[in-house]
Amino acid sequence: MDIQNERTRLLDEEENRDGDPTGLISEQDAYLSKVKNRNLYLATLASVLGPMSFGFVLGYSSPAIPELTRIADPRLRLDADQASWFGSIVTVGAAAGGLLGGWMVGKIGRKLTLMFCSLPFVFGFTLIIAAQNVWMLYVGRVFTGVASGVTSLVVPLYISEMAHERVRGLLGSCVQLMVVLGIMGVYLAGLYLDWRWLAICSSIPPTLLMVSMCFMPETPRFLLSQGKRREAVEALRFLRGPDAPVEWECTRIESACNEQGSGFQMSDLKDPGVYKPLVIGVMLMVFQQMTGINAIMFYAENIFEQAHFKESDLASVIVGLIQVVFTGVAAVVMDRAGRKMLLIISGVFMAISTTAFGVYFNIQSQAGVEPHADLSWLALASMAVFITGFALGWGPIPWLVMSEIFPSKVRGVASAVCVLTNWSMAFLVTKTFQDMMGLLTSAGTFWLFASFCILNVVFTIAFVPETKGKTLEQIEATFRGTSGP
Repeated sequence: MDIQNERTRLLDEEENRDGDPTGLISEQDAYLSKVKNRNLYLATLASVLGPMSFGFVLGYSSPAIPELTRIADPRLRLDADQASWFGSIVTVGAAAGGLLGGWMVGKIGRKLTLMFCSLPFVFGFTLIIAAQNVWMLYVGRVFTGVASGVTSLVVPLYISEMAHERVRGLLGSCVQLMVVLGIMGVYLAGLYLDWRWLAICSSIPPTLLMVSMCFMPETPRFLLSQGKRREAVEALRFLRGPDAPVEWECTRIESACNEQGSGFQMSDLKDPGVYKPLVIGVMLMVFQQMTGINAIMFYAENIFEQAHFKESDLASVIVGLIQVVFTGVAAVVMDRAGRKMLLIISGVFMAISTTAFGVYFNIQSQAGVEPHADLSWLALASMAVFITGFALGWGPIPWLVMSEIFPSKVRGVASAVCVLTNWSMAFLVTKTFQDMMGLLTSAGTFWLFASFCILNVVFTIAFVPETKGKTLEQIEATFRGTSGP
């Protein structure tokens, strides 16, 4: 067979290097030079309709809440407390969705989990469209939250297990890029559509997700973990193109799966290849939420108003556009600059901007009720720097690293813990934000966020490994302290 002959040739080249430590890298290069990425990009495009749906869910409350607080029908009209719950209850559903997704990806696979999560998206938005009272709105938001939680877990896993090491950073970053594209899309649609039509519009991406994923493969790693070698080879051939000797990659993945065994056991937590990445993954999620991203977005409309930017709806679109542009920049440079460097740069940007925010609010409080008009530029500049920094690193990279660092047998469970941590922290920060403002003052709250941004940088330098250019098996070997396959 041509494939077997090609594999033999690659192995012979390695043997002829007489122990050259660069042999493995050269063998990978020889293999990757024959890979065609067209179908890999198509599969990624289909899967990231999930994060786009997730972005529509996150962004929906911003244009919908002002309408629902003024609506004529008293059964649907939201007061201030109900509006707060309408916005934040999504995080409760998403935390539950993270746990559900962790179970589903191990039982039915990455592809079917991704297809099924489109159902609560569509059902949730259907409930909102047909809502006759506030509780129907709440339940609809919970269902879309559950779908968002499942999506935020399964899509990074699906992409990382499909992609090879040369493009995994680029494709993995597309998850966050599509989230912010979804947020900006719903902001734009909100300029022209009422809340019901906006919900109809928001149900389109998950419907397309269900249809498009029918034509995409399951990940080779999951298939091999289930003993389905023939299907895994077919999936690899689809993803790598007809010229790549996929038997070589299949054998490498299969060896790693055989070494790990199958199924998560509590005793696995004693393994440094499990507990080390788990601690790093959880801490990345905690630090992501403690950067103050929700506080900045909460204050965005007030900041624009203080800067005499009257069109607050348009201001939200501008914020979304900044996120899209710099998340796109992060995706392009991810596989060159590396994850660690971008996290450090991102943390420094956010530490500077949240410190400046604290200065702004401190001066404002000393000046009395009326803000310093001359200092409105400081708030605008701080917000722009913060959003830029977040989009470059701490927005996309925690999700990308989460999908890369766990061994395949615990990937579902460990990712579920990380997703649960992220959404629980998001809920905690959102619901306690006003209390923090009262206890610490606005300036003190933002200086607290600045302190966490500095801790982000220290944690990244000390503990986060660089995963750029490494196979998932090599990353696992790094944590175990062994040489990678």
